[in-house]
Amino acid sequence: MRIGELSTRTGASVRSLRYYEEQGLLGSVRSTGGQRHYRDADVERVRLLQRLYGAGLSSRTIAAVLPCVDAPSEHASDDAYARLIEERDRLDAHIVDLTRTRDSLDALIETNRRTRPGSPRRRA
Repeated sequence: MRIGELSTRTGASVRSLRYYEEQGLLGSVRSTGGQRHYRDADVERVRLLQRLYGAGLSSRTIAAVLPCVDAPSEHASDDAYARLIEERDRLDAHIVDLTRTRDSLDALIETNRRTRPGSPRRRA
């Protein structure tokens, strides 16, 4: 199938499909005219890529976990598991940082309300 049909069947934009290919996450065969042609199995591949991106994974991380899909083995599965755990831990740390930042902003907002001219809570 051509790129437009793959886009329609998966909901991924043509631009995204080209990006996936540039990153080595999706393959195609080129016609003599240079048009990309995909296999039916690539529909599921694109859906998997969309799920992985939707989980917040980068192209680099996705490339690291795809051997688990492309050449399943205990080793590939263990490597993918470890990489996914690393990503989750990274996100957890980011959430902690964001929560701390939000709490600091909340304190500034409260200070603003307390010190606002005309506020009954303003201290002289």
